[in-house]
Amino acid sequence: MGMKPKALVITAPGINCDAELAQAFAAAGAEPESVLLNALEREPSRVDRYALIGLPGGFSYGDDVAAGRIMAALMRERVYPALATAIERGVPMICPCNGFQIAVQAGLLPGAPSGAWPRAAARPTVALCQNQGARFHDAWTRVSIPADTRCIWTRGLVIDPETDLMPSAHGEGRFMTDDVTLRALDANGQIAVRYGEGENFNGSLDSIAGICDPSGLVLGLMPHPERFTRFTQHPWWTRLSPQQRAGEPLGLRMFRQAVAWATDRARGRPALATA
Repeated sequence: MGMKPKALVITAPGINCDAELAQAFAAAGAEPESVLLNALEREPSRVDRYALIGLPGGFSYGDDVAAGRIMAALMRERVYPALATAIERGVPMICPCNGFQIAVQAGLLPGAPSGAWPRAAARPTVALCQNQGARFHDAWTRVSIPADTRCIWTRGLVIDPETDLMPSAHGEGRFMTDDVTLRALDANGQIAVRYGEGENFNGSLDSIAGICDPSGLVLGLMPHPERFTRFTQHPWWTRLSPQQRAGEPLGLRMFRQAVAWATDRARGRPALATA
């Protein structure tokens, strides 16, 4: 059996979903390692050791100023170039919830339109705003995967509306952008996940729950796929039939796709095309 691809889980004060993210990587066949952001600031080249990257959810630095703002500012200053280089060499990265908020403000999403990553982080062109109703919301929702998405984490996944729910828990998850950027994201296949019909509780534009960068490698989403890697986490799991529990949960399938990508690259096999 070959060596497992190593997954970097970036942690910082206030992050509280790092253990779940590490467990999801492990369940999908990777070898996770949690590293504090200040250690990466001192030695950004450590990023080069990993074949996968995760930016967990939580309340980084207490979400002071705004959700994810402080951690994003620290990453932009010293760690962004190393992350951009990793993505250029084909490293998948997932950023759930607070990780999505950080990735947007750190210049990692929606990414460079040309596909070439600048050495300095770009200004944000999308935002995760306060939920409609201005309240924190915790719920499992149905989701859909656009047929034309280029996201390697979600592309090709078949959704079962009875079992493929996704948990969310946030107060600032309403996806917003301008009309030009929205059309570009849609035309370029960068919309990775949408809330199901009638499930868009936070008021996100076009029901967008997650987007990817132009390469399809970097996924940011407000739901938490790392919290649905086994059926006992499902809110209706005692009512699911044995046939419904026979496969793998949606969250685990997402992580498996990225781990398979990293494994194929390590073995010199052609990865799934992103075009």
